[in-house]
Amino acid sequence: MLVLFTVVTSGAVLVAQDWPQWRGPSRDGAVAAANVPSAWPASFSRAWRTDVGEGYASPIVSGGRVFVHSRTDPQEVVTALDLATGAIVWQQRYAASFNKNSYATSMAKGPNATPLAAGGRVFTLGVTGILTAWDAATGRQVWRQDYSSRIDTSKLFCGTAASPLLVSGALVVQVGSDTKGGQMFALDPATGAIRWTWTGLGPGYASPVVIDAGGTAQIVTLTEGSIVSLDPANGKQLWSAPFPDDWHENIVTPVWTGTHLVVSAQRQGTHAYVIGKTGATQAWRNAAVTMYMSTPVTGDGLIYGLSSKQRGQFVALDAKTGDLKWSTGGREGEHASFLLTPAHLVVLVNGGDLIVARRGSAAFVSEKRYTVAESPTWAMPVLLGRDLIVRDATGVMRLAGK
Repeated sequence: MLVLFTVVTSGAVLVAQDWPQWRGPSRDGAVAAANVPSAWPASFSRAWRTDVGEGYASPIVSGGRVFVHSRTDPQEVVTALDLATGAIVWQQRYAASFNKNSYATSMAKGPNATPLAAGGRVFTLGVTGILTAWDAATGRQVWRQDYSSRIDTSKLFCGTAASPLLVSGALVVQVGSDTKGGQMFALDPATGAIRWTWTGLGPGYASPVVIDAGGTAQIVTLTEGSIVSLDPANGKQLWSAPFPDDWHENIVTPVWTGTHLVVSAQRQGTHAYVIGKTGATQAWRNAAVTMYMSTPVTGDGLIYGLSSKQRGQFVALDAKTGDLKWSTGGREGEHASFLLTPAHLVVLVNGGDLIVARRGSAAFVSEKRYTVAESPTWAMPVLLGRDLIVRDATGVMRLAGK
């Protein structure tokens, strides 16, 4: 039987409501016009909410279902929900005992990596490094790779966090730890067989992305102390640039503007690089803008993000120079998930508020603000026209625009 694995960036056609991986179809937070309301509603009402357990993995939507990876300690749980009703279509559980670093006990135990849906399957990567392929229709386990022996979870703040990536017909995952080093694997998505392996520094908590620099496809990711680029065909390292962090907290997913690779962290500030086939040259650095956990989006020649300064400031940086174009006064939140629609910047802060702001303005101009949850919202939402999929502390809900 031939199983075809494709994503939108390789030419597949997704239905308007599909949001199949971390940060959406193109892995960049961009929302297609078909998924944007013609006018933002006056309010949202709850259509349904389903308890699934704790965790920070973002929900994904594919084929009329919502898939979410969660935890009811000591098990991890994978749930498929009917998009229309919130009813559980199938649910699978497996043992994943995890002892957190004592400095991070206030946070949930994950999972952190967002699932990926492709080719009739859902791929999940748990906090201890258990990678599983599930049949999207039935929940049957198709195959599993257990990388937990390669990871010293006691030293990690969050455990495994890099969301799986599909590129050139291969499923790419990043695992490892500070003490045991890091690995990236390219797997056959149909069988789980390993196609290539890269070995290097332990991972940060960011997720890998694919960029096209000068006609050359590259997988770019962060380790605990560097930026690394790999050839998707064979896993060969194309280049590496230092990006050290005292606490090994490189969390923000790299952002590609089309000309610059932008990375940021709490102690390093925000950097941009011009990328060649075999190297990266720093184009600018803004030490005053420090993005801790929140990945920015790019549009209008700007980088829109949340700096950790002043207890959370929304900021806009010039994408070519790094100059600060505007910032808010602070106290916006500890975390923000950013979506970019054709006309607006949509921001979900961890306190449960969703903000719709105008794009391309000389300042942050909020047009709508909604309270969408009563408990913390650390995961990225999914915009479905006038409706939203939102994950709170222990559940997933669909909100209908009124």
